[in-house]
Amino acid sequence: MPAAARFPVSDHCDGRLFYNPNRATVPSFRDILRWKRSSRPTRWPKTISISPQPRPPLAAGAIRATWINHATFLIETPQGNFLTDPVFSRCCGPFGVLGPPRVHAPGIPLHELPPIHFILLSHDHYDHCDLAALRRLGKTFAPLAITPLGNRNLLARAGFAPTRIIELDWWQNHAPSPPLTITVTPSQHWSNRLTRRRCGRLWGGFNLQIGATRLQFVGDTGYNPTLFTQIQTRLGVPDLAFVPIGAYEPRWIMRAQHCDPAEAVQIHHDLGARQSVAMHWGTFQLTDEGRDDPPRALATALTAASIPREDFRILEPGESIAV
Repeated sequence: MPAAARFPVSDHCDGRLFYNPNRATVPSFRDILRWKRSSRPTRWPKTISISPQPRPPLAAGAIRATWINHATFLIETPQGNFLTDPVFSRCCGPFGVLGPPRVHAPGIPLHELPPIHFILLSHDHYDHCDLAALRRLGKTFAPLAITPLGNRNLLARAGFAPTRIIELDWWQNHAPSPPLTITVTPSQHWSNRLTRRRCGRLWGGFNLQIGATRLQFVGDTGYNPTLFTQIQTRLGVPDLAFVPIGAYEPRWIMRAQHCDPAEAVQIHHDLGARQSVAMHWGTFQLTDEGRDDPPRALATALTAASIPREDFRILEPGESIAV
């Protein structure tokens, strides 16, 4: 008798492996080898000094998002404090000591974080899932972790109790307490880590509905012409969207998994976001573009789309934006 499927069969899962919404392909091992053999990456600085960014007092009932690095944001809300894809290790790779090293310190050191009530873990890639950081956060704060299907074992390895892990499929939601609802949203990406088969864990983004306020953490994604309008239709217009702008060159291999700045502007438009903030750039050299290329390309794309720059912000590490 065949073994039972680990996950329900759906339009994005065959029972054990997950797929993108439009069956967009993921890079093969051969593709990665071809890229690495032909790659001519722009040189990044080894280190960048960052200036302390004071966080102004938070008004009662207000929401504040602070960019720490890469895809890590501290989101402070009346319903609790959220941390997205917490990465604080020196390198984004196995054991936190292999893989690309960081070029700047976290905008808020881990030991200076306020109490963390929720962790949003979008997928298992090393630049988003830092087990060492998760262990410290779990031990210090015992937060509730919300993540797409298949990532429970990673959080368990980081010491999270079963009752502190919520796994959700795309479009499923969890409402810890009114007026907060957290929905996992689809993205066009993939998953892979040393501990499981490629695409054996689901990936995605998050929509936070906090009373009348909506936030959309897009997650890692390639551009999809229908996906982000669908998110707006089903979940409403976000007051603030967190949109990736980096790790996009060369396009022949990155297009399906990482949007470039022009596509990030299109995602901002498709979501109908009142304001967006850039993420997934400037901390780890993952691909071939230079460190400062994404902000420059974003500025060009915003001008071409006649969108004011204040509608799609670039933050410095540790800098905050209020909703």
